[in-house]
Amino acid sequence: MKDKILIVKAGGSLIDCEAKWQHFLKEFAAIKKPKILVHGGGKSASALSKKMGLTPRIIHGRRVTTLEDLPLVIMTFAGLINKKTVAALQSYGCNALGLTGADANCIRSSKRPTTPIDYGYVGDIVSIDTSVLLQWLNLGITPVFCALTHDGHGQILNTNADTIAAQLAIALHDLFETELLYCLEKPGVLLDSEDSDSLIKTLDYYQYEKLKHNHQIHSGMIPKLTNCFTALQNDVKKVTIGDTSLLREDCPTGTRIILKKD
Repeated sequence: MKDKILIVKAGGSLIDCEAKWQHFLKEFAAIKKPKILVHGGGKSASALSKKMGLTPRIIHGRRVTTLEDLPLVIMTFAGLINKKTVAALQSYGCNALGLTGADANCIRSSKRPTTPIDYGYVGDIVSIDTSVLLQWLNLGITPVFCALTHDGHGQILNTNADTIAAQLAIALHDLFETELLYCLEKPGVLLDSEDSDSLIKTLDYYQYEKLKHNHQIHSGMIPKLTNCFTALQNDVKKVTIGDTSLLREDCPTGTRIILKKD
C-alpha cells in the first residue's frame, strides 16, 4: 500500500491577510503525513507593480508577465512571500525548504507560445524531478514552492501556482497516494461568490461546464478547476477546494471535485 502525500496550494486573500496566513501555516505545519506546499502571491505582485508605475494584466484568470514585470514577480514570489512563509513554518515546527522550480532542477518549463494570447514570460511545465523531492521528503523536509519555474537555459518563468500543485500531485502519484487541496479564503466553490451559504459540496465536470457557460464560474476559478480535473484524469486520488479547515482531517468541508457522478 502506498503512503499518502498531501499537495496543498494556498493563495488568494489568505496570503494578503497576515492573521489568516499565520493560521493557515500553523494548521499546515501540524499535518503529520508527507506534504508539499505551493503558494501564489499574485495580489502582492500586482500591488508592487502598481507602486512601480506598471499596470498588471490578467487574461482569463492568468497573469501576463512582461520583461518589466518579471523581476517584481521574482522578488515577490521567491523572496518576500516564500522566505517569510518558510520562516513561519519553522516557528511552528515544520522543517520547510523554500524553492522555485529552478532549485535542484525540480520543475522545468517552456515559455508559453505567443499565440493566440501573448502571456509574456510565463512557463508551461515540461518535467518534474520527483527523485530529488523524494529525498527531501524522506529527510522529513517539507518543500515549499512559489509560482516560478525555469526553462533550463537560464530563464525564470512565472508559472501558475494551481498548475504547479496539480502537476506535482500527478508526478508523485506513482510513488504515493496523492491528495490535492486548494485552500483559499472562501469555503469552496460557490454558486454565488458573495454568498458562503451557496457552497457546492460536490462538483463534477458536467456541472462545471454548465456553470462556466452560465458565467457562475469565471475568472481565476476557471484555471483552478481546469487543473483539478486534469489531476483527476491523471490518477490523483482526491481533489478538494475550500478554506483552511480542509487541513483538519476531522472536518470534511469544502467542495469535492469529481470527474462524474456515479
